Amino acid sequence: MKITNVAIIGGGTAGWLAANHLGLALTDSPVNITLIESPNIPIIGVGEGTVPAIRQTLQRFGISETALFRQCDATFKQSIKFQNWLDKSRHGEENFYHHLFDAPNRFDEQATARWQQYASTSECAPYAQTVAPQFAACESFKAPKTITTAEYESVCGYAYHLNAAKFALLLANNAKDKFNVKHIKANVLDATLTQDGAIASLYLDNKGEQTFDFYIDCSGFESVLHAKKLHSEFVDKSHQLFVNQAIVAQVPTDKLRTIPPFTLATAHQAGWIWDIALPERRGVGLVYCDKYMSTEAATQKMMRYLERTAQGQSLGDITLRHIPMQVGYRKECWNKNCVALGLAQGFLEPIEATSILLTDFAADYLAKRFPKHQDDIPMLATRFNRTMTYAWERVVDFAKLHYCLSDRIDSPFWVDNRRRDSIPSSLQQKLNLWQTTAPITDDFFSRFEVFNLDNYLYVLHGMKFPVPKASLAQPQAQTSTATDKQKALNTQQDEFVNRINTLSQQMISDLPDHRALIEKISQYGLQKI
Repeated sequence: MKITNVAIIGGGTAGWLAANHLGLALTDSPVNITLIESPNIPIIGVGEGTVPAIRQTLQRFGISETALFRQCDATFKQSIKFQNWLDKSRHGEENFYHHLFDAPNRFDEQATARWQQYASTSECAPYAQTVAPQFAACESFKAPKTITTAEYESVCGYAYHLNAAKFALLLANNAKDKFNVKHIKANVLDATLTQDGAIASLYLDNKGEQTFDFYIDCSGFESVLHAKKLHSEFVDKSHQLFVNQAIVAQVPTDKLRTIPPFTLATAHQAGWIWDIALPERRGVGLVYCDKYMSTEAATQKMMRYLERTAQGQSLGDITLRHIPMQVGYRKECWNKNCVALGLAQGFLEPIEATSILLTDFAADYLAKRFPKHQDDIPMLATRFNRTMTYAWERVVDFAKLHYCLSDRIDSPFWVDNRRRDSIPSSLQQKLNLWQTTAPITDDFFSRFEVFNLDNYLYVLHGMKFPVPKASLAQPQAQTSTATDKQKALNTQQDEFVNRINTLSQQMISDLPDHRALIEKISQYGLQKI
């Protein structure tokens, strides 16, 4: 039987990303897409950070970048700045490192190894500062482009911070206007199953029974189809990623205040705090593990952080929302004729904006291999589930990397994060390898790697992971003596660092202030490509 009617259950970022991906992929096919959205379930609104891949996605959807900034309170995100993730007594009270969105400068992987060692020594500047001029742009609160740079093009790599509710509305309007996605406001009360256990129909509170051929569950943590009707198995990862609670708040800011072009991630005794700046407010969230910190203690810590970072701005009547987080993913996120996306598929934690990243990745992958007939489902589902399991596990590896490399000893949370039984075996294998030989591209062999060598390098060196000297290739010097070889290596290193310093100063000079560019975009708009 042909698949001609598709239902997406749930709106928000996940539902409307799915609607756009499917709408774009199925433009020339006779498939009708209906998104069913509850009128009384608010968007969680914690997913305000994105990764650079979202730019390609939005451009493919035909969404104007100018419209994104004007309608979604967007700001530029060039990095994640990790603060206090290392022991304060060894690395200073305000130790930090950047996970930049520009690739580190390198010419070949032997050179990379030399620059890694050079940039990781205590006498030198931080790794990110040594290998990428974007470090200077971030620390100077510069934008990643100018007003004359075309939409989606850049001088520095970037993603966005944005208002999640307004972003969902932008995606919704695009899906309805460009791809003829039908939108129904209703609550799903129940669903019926076929004899073989697939979804047969939905019962809506204001439209009764509705039948479709294929279903996409984007109903968030509630997972009304996958969890409640299909009882899809959940792979719990809380033994590897400990944080399971979040306290979130939206804080008004001064319209003249500088806007950091990065997410600030500040570690505390039992987790960390994200701080995301939009033009007129900050989105702040404290994540923690309730095994190591009580709700009362976490709430007090959140309020102290907000008061310390208010910079004279009145907090007013700040509303704190408490959100429990189930850490893990669905073993079969494609089950029968139903695919789970977004929080219904799984959730790890907000670090590195992995939620929107995996939702976008999964929705795009589904759209590219969407079944035309019911008979296509078993084969495609097996492939999809295998790929998504691999992707989820690699994200677990990368998220855990931020914790297990920390040398903090001030609380059991950080000590326990270094326990070998809490580190995935796949990550342990990489770390064991990198103790004897420097990381290279071939260590990431799948096209479904969500994070690659460049991402790992920023975290490894930001967290002071030692580069093995024995693995470093010798420079190609003309002399045969060890002294001359070392001199040639030092000269090469100095030339490289000087080049980065020159580019950094030029970037600071050429790029506009972050807030100034956002105001210009609001007034004039960016150039169309």
